[in-house]
Amino acid sequence: MTGSEDFTPESDRVTRTLRDQIIEGTRAPGSKLVERELAAELGVSRLPVRDALRDLVNEGLVTPRPRTWAVVREFTASDISDLIEVRSALEILSFRLAAQRRTRAGLADLRADLDAELEAAAAGDGTAARRAAADFHETVTALADNALLSELEATLRSRMRWLLGQHDAFDVVAGEHEELYRGIEARDVDGVEQLALQHLVTSRSVVTAHRGQAAQK
Repeated sequence: MTGSEDFTPESDRVTRTLRDQIIEGTRAPGSKLVERELAAELGVSRLPVRDALRDLVNEGLVTPRPRTWAVVREFTASDISDLIEVRSALEILSFRLAAQRRTRAGLADLRADLDAELEAAAAGDGTAARRAAADFHETVTALADNALLSELEATLRSRMRWLLGQHDAFDVVAGEHEELYRGIEARDVDGVEQLALQHLVTSRSVVTAHRGQAAQK
C-alpha cells in the first residue's frame, strides 16, 4: 500500500476527533468550539478546523455562531423525542429486512459487533460498549440491503450514535442485542420485529433514566 493510499486529510481527522468527543461526552453540550483554540489543541491550521465544524453542523452535532466559533449542540427533550420517533420507524424496517436478507458474511460482522459489546459491557467499559452498540445498529442497516435506507441512516448517523450513547444499562442493551442477533440468524422476521419493538421501549426508558441522572449532577 502506498503512502497516498494511507493519507487522511487533516479536516477528516479533525472531524472524526471532534465527533467522537461530542458523541462520547468529552466535550459537553453548550461548550464553545473556537477555531483558533481547536487548531492549537489539535496541532493543525485553522482551515481544517473550519471545515470540520461545518461538517459537524451538517451532521447535527454542532450549532454555528457568528464568525469563527460554534458550540456543541444541546439536545432538547423535543429533539430527543423527534430522534426516538424517527429511529423507531427506521429500525423496525431495518431489523425486519436484516432478518430476511442477512448473509453469512454480514452475520459474521454483526457477531463481531455483538462480541465487542458484550466484552466491553462485562468489563464495565462504557465508552467501548456504547460504540460497539452503535456499530451493531449500523451493521443491521447494512444487512437490510436497501440503498435508500442506508442513505437515510448515513444522514442521521451522528445524531443516532449520540442518542444510542445516552444510557448506562450496558448489560441490558447488550443482552437485547444478543436476542436480536439470534433472531436475525434464524431468519425469524416476526420474532425479530417483536424484539425490536421491545428494544425500542427499553432504549427510551434507559435514555430517560440517563438524562434524569445527568440533570441532577
